[in-house]
Amino acid sequence: MAPKYKLTYFPIMGLAEPIRFLLSYGKTEFEDVRCEMEKWPSMKESTPFGQLPVLEIDGKKTWQSHAICRYLGKQMGLAGANDWEDLQIDMAADTISDIRMKMVSPAHETDETLKQKKKAAVINESLPFLLPRLDQMVKENGGYLANGKLSWADLYFVALIDYLKAIIGFDITKDYSNLAVLKKTVLEIPAIKQWVAKRPKTEK
Repeated sequence: MAPKYKLTYFPIMGLAEPIRFLLSYGKTEFEDVRCEMEKWPSMKESTPFGQLPVLEIDGKKTWQSHAICRYLGKQMGLAGANDWEDLQIDMAADTISDIRMKMVSPAHETDETLKQKKKAAVINESLPFLLPRLDQMVKENGGYLANGKLSWADLYFVALIDYLKAIIGFDITKDYSNLAVLKKTVLEIPAIKQWVAKRPKTEK
């Protein structure tokens, strides 16, 4: 009997979208619970560490989006064939996570002048350093992030692109042909295309 999945997150794509991509890729039914921000304070205590996303698997709560994605990657056949391949995937996914954290950081700044200064540093310094290297990684792996084949890291990356675009103001793949091709490859997977077409429309 297939596991029963219940995903709880805020009404945005954010950190839950890679989980939704992976479940959709596996053609797995899941309950997509979107907690409105005003209800979050009353729900917070019921989560393991006071944060979302939380994925319940047959009623058992799991947390930490990266750990969940790594687990689902194995379940959906998108993990490596051995420990070395898993390491390549983990390095790629952790690099994506580092990029995401750098891009999101200015949004949490309350001082508007400082926020714009930090955002400019991300756009003019961090991304020009990181994205060419990520683009080269995809080139060296035949159009994927690791091991020359589709992995959960590819879905993780592409699922975050729209969210990051809303944060930074542009698609981070726009000037990098290999990243753009990877994005297209993932979005053309039938199960992913179906999910993107039916998912709730949100800003980020």
